[in-house]
Amino acid sequence: MANAVVRGSLISVGLAGALCALAAQAAGDSFVVPGSKAAAQKNCVEPVDYMRRNHMEVIKHQRDATVHDGVRATNHSLAGCIECHVGYGSGGAPLPVNMEDQFCGACHNFAAVHLNCFDCHSTIPSAAPMRASLPGQVGQFAWLPPVGGDGFRMQVPQPEVGGEGN
Repeated sequence: MANAVVRGSLISVGLAGALCALAAQAAGDSFVVPGSKAAAQKNCVEPVDYMRRNHMEVIKHQRDATVHDGVRATNHSLAGCIECHVGYGSGGAPLPVNMEDQFCGACHNFAAVHLNCFDCHSTIPSAAPMRASLPGQVGQFAWLPPVGGDGFRMQVPQPEVGGEGN
């Protein structure tokens, strides 16, 4: 009997938490990162409610158009999403969109959805502009090294073991 009461209480608390989270989302909470290009826009490439519900279908459709038909320049490309939604750190460098407090990471954590897009795709724009936070940074671009190794992931240099100077 005591287990049933405890279990019922836990379920009630869990449901109340889920309802509060849904109410907060319905009230218009936004995961758009302040300082991103998207923060200055009134709408996304599609209405916000549509993108919240259908962004994965839009991304998959664009993926198919790109892979099968070679169509790369559209409003629905993942690179376009990243370019618009990337946030910037205190030094002006772009922050990965899949970080826990950034656009993709925050929303996917909220929805308890595993994010695997960035196992292969870049988390920051390939020519991300530096934000002016220090004198002389206005208009500069961050240089990102080309993808190395197998063509998909950067090879991380491994420290030498043994030899001179170690």
